[in-house]
Amino acid sequence: MKVAIVLNTSWNIVNFRLSLIKSLQELGHEIHTIAPIDNYTDILKESGCIHHPLKMDSRGANPLKDIALVIELYSIYRSIRPDVILHYTIKPNVYGTLAAALLRIPVVNNVCGLGTVFLKKGPLSFIAKFLYRSSFRFARKVFFQNPDDLKLFIDKKLVPENTVDLIPGSGIDLKKFVPVPYTRNSKFTFLLISRLITDKGIMEYIEAVKKLKAQGLEARFQVLGAMDPDHKRGISRDIIQSWINTGTIEYLGTTDDVREFITNADCIVLPSYREGTPRTLLEAASSSKPIIATNVPGCTQVVEHEVNGLLCKLKDADDLAEKMRTLSSLSDDQLMTYGANGRKKMEAEFDESLVINKYLQALNELESSSLHAGR
Repeated sequence: MKVAIVLNTSWNIVNFRLSLIKSLQELGHEIHTIAPIDNYTDILKESGCIHHPLKMDSRGANPLKDIALVIELYSIYRSIRPDVILHYTIKPNVYGTLAAALLRIPVVNNVCGLGTVFLKKGPLSFIAKFLYRSSFRFARKVFFQNPDDLKLFIDKKLVPENTVDLIPGSGIDLKKFVPVPYTRNSKFTFLLISRLITDKGIMEYIEAVKKLKAQGLEARFQVLGAMDPDHKRGISRDIIQSWINTGTIEYLGTTDDVREFITNADCIVLPSYREGTPRTLLEAASSSKPIIATNVPGCTQVVEHEVNGLLCKLKDADDLAEKMRTLSSLSDDQLMTYGANGRKKMEAEFDESLVINKYLQALNELESSSLHAGR
């Protein structure tokens, strides 16, 4: 089969979908990747993908740009004529599905996360639901990364119930992210790994850090992830620099390999407002690290309270600080137990082979139905 994979960045494909691509290639499928060109596009080409550059502003909600995106995707799909298209992230899911429907090309969508705008009442939420409902009726299969998102879409009648299925996020490569023997740092080290936008709970983390420092907690508070000041919920460089200058946090910049940073931390923190299934937490749990995360959909898929970490209240810096203090006071044995429990959970529920097998099954069903229709 000729399979097209559409995403908002080449980086995203390389970091989260390369194992799926390799599995498809091993079965003889021809892979076309469609995404904006960035520093990772050459990796896709070197991996044997046929790449098609895409102009897409993943941040904005400009109607003219979105119409142009549908036209551009239609043009690319018409030139490739893939047998199936795999969409990820919001704009490919919505606008890519509409473009594919015009060409009668079957699509498999993946709802990686809803974003907070979708969940708020107002015109933007109304438009988002309208777009999902209009486009998703054309999808052959829609994967959700947590049961809360799946239920919401069915309850709101945004997707035909017979097309949905649940997968454990993007899964985790258990051979790449291996258990790390626990050694407590002389100064307990918290690490938040995320893009620096407010939806990830960055402001709550900073407030919690300030409170803990004021209370005299001797610990290190680190942040790893890209600044994104142009995002509508991005945090300005000046504000981030002020946190660095005052010693509130240690900013570690960005990396292509988070494993060393996870290994060197005692606890991974993610006070996000809502997630699909957060890859950061999968990586942390797979590495046997205790976690503190928000008690919200997506995070609760990965973290069980007092089993492999602690859950804190949404948008509550006081509660986050309390959970951070509590976890830092636990014994080495308790922290090791949390880490071991997290690893067991990853092995049982989140192995990336589970995700790949779901996709292979979906493609086999499409191929079978296509052959049946051709008789």
